[in-house]
Formats: sequence, C-alpha cells, structure tokens
Amino acid sequence: MTTDRRLALWAGIFYLGTFITSFPALALKTPLLAGEAEPALAQWGLVFEITLAFTCVGTAVAILPIARRVSETLAVGFVTSRVVEAGVILSGALAVLALIEVGGDSAAAPALVELHDAAFLLGPAFMSSINAFLLGTIMLRGRLVPRVIPIIGLIGAPLLLLSSYGVVLGAWEQTGPVGSIAAVPIALWEFSLGVWLIVKGVRLPEPSTDAALVPATAAASR
Repeated sequence: MTTDRRLALWAGIFYLGTFITSFPALALKTPLLAGEAEPALAQWGLVFEITLAFTCVGTAVAILPIARRVSETLAVGFVTSRVVEAGVILSGALAVLALIEVGGDSAAAPALVELHDAAFLLGPAFMSSINAFLLGTIMLRGRLVPRVIPIIGLIGAPLLLLSSYGVVLGAWEQTGPVGSIAAVPIALWEFSLGVWLIVKGVRLPEPSTDAALVPATAAASR
C-alpha cells in the first residue's frame, strides 16, 4: 500500500468516524439538555462527542500531505478550520460536563444549555460549511475523487451557511425542518467522501499551483 493510499484510507476512516460518533453524542446528551435527569446517558454522550472532536482533526491531518499538493493555502485553511471546529465541539462538551456536575435544577443550568446550543451551531453548522468549501475546492480542483462528490459539498456549503445565519437571526431553529434539510447535502458529501476514500483512495494530484509560484517568484527577483 502506497503512502497516499494509506493517508486516504485513514482520512476516510476518520470521516466515517465523525458519523459514527456524532449521532450517538447528540441523542445521548439531549435528555439532560431538555431538563431530564439522565447524567449517565450524557456521560456516554460526552465520550462520543470528545471522540468526534478528535476524528474531526484526524480527517484534516490525514489528508493534508495530499491536499497541499493541490493548494497549500486551501490545505492549511482546511486544517485550521477543522481544528477550530474541534475546539468549538469541545467547548460544547465542557458545557455538558459542567451541567452534569451542577445538575439540571441548578441556577446555572439554563446558561450552560445555551452555551452548548451556541457551540452546536458554530461547530457542526458554521464550521462544517467552511470545511466543505475548502476541501471540496481541493478535491474538485485536483480531481482527486469523482466530480459529483465535491460538487455536492460545494452546493451544500452555502446552503448550510445561510441556514446557520438564519438560526442566528431567529428565522428558524437549527434542528427544525429548514435547518435539518439544509444540513443534508453536507452530510451526504462527508459520508460519500469517507466511503470513497476508504474504498478507492484518491487520484494522484498535480503539484500545487501555490508551490509552483514560489520558485518562479524567487527566480524573477534575482
């Protein structure tokens, strides 16, 4: 197995890992956030959510050596975006952990729930749309995977971004019909990308156009 194939495989595994962990994390912590005394379920939800943050970073680290050959700028941007997303997810996990400690009937409980909801909006919504734009552009420009996969992501990115702004402005709820429908293309993009990377890997990209400009600029300055 070549290095590129191994990196693509791990990137795909991490991408599917985000799916495997995200849904149980949300389901298990929801009762506590809704005011029901279910700390044991929420604790298991935190296990999944913390693992979700790690898999988010893993996708970027694994794909970086391949992505930077297409565009150094977009590749670094994708890693940065994923790290920010993981940090926001962990901030939401901190809010849930604190809520478990103080109890749902504490005076601080409403504020902790609101902090979690804000993190849930900024991480899985706002940052996911930025991630899709950056990596989707890399995949499409480098022709690393079939065009339809990144196109789904590039269509879904502005939809999810606009939906997230709508949530901020109070137009609809993130988990309501509009927010849920807007999130479908991004979910489809990430799932299909993960499966493709595991099964097929990536086509070998051409050298980065960003990197090619460096020696040309240096030569011109002599």
